[in-house]
Amino acid sequence: MTSIAVRSATRSEESAVSAVIGLAFATDPMARWSLREAQTYLAVMPDLIRAFGAASYDSDSAYVSDDLGGAALWLPPGVEPDIEALDRLITTNADPAILPDVEAVFDSMARYHPEVPHWYLPLIGADPARQGQGIGNALMTHALERCDRDGVAAYLESSNPRNIPLYQRHGFEILGTIQHGSSPVLTPMLRPAQSNRH
Repeated sequence: MTSIAVRSATRSEESAVSAVIGLAFATDPMARWSLREAQTYLAVMPDLIRAFGAASYDSDSAYVSDDLGGAALWLPPGVEPDIEALDRLITTNADPAILPDVEAVFDSMARYHPEVPHWYLPLIGADPARQGQGIGNALMTHALERCDRDGVAAYLESSNPRNIPLYQRHGFEILGTIQHGSSPVLTPMLRPAQSNRH
């Protein structure tokens, strides 16, 4: 298989990155539970992606495959998603019947976040037309090399059970499960800091 080149995206590419992640999450269990209607999902997802990962552009950790077939937005240690914007977007657009469950999911996510310094991966995805070509693997390898250079842990929540084996192959361990009411299962995963091997 040809190797897939990965680079940092520029802020001017944010809409292209948002588009590929939006496509990747179109059948994601958690994304579509919280934004069930197609029109709502398409309208709101770009803002959700921005709230979750826009800070990655400031640390050159918005990674893309060279042809923009996939993207991953990583937040460096100490940098958080825009929780206020996330809360507002979900509260305004999710089915009111599930809001208590959504709030409980977010509360659980906050409890699982590691206390140690860590890189956080809120969003990774490949264009559905390109899935299965190794893009996710290339994106993970590229980002984790930086984590290892820094000697820092990495953390994510898997919102799709199909992706868990990919993360486990890259050294992530399951910390538990998050599930409230009608929500799908969210799986918090931690990759401990790797000692620098020279």
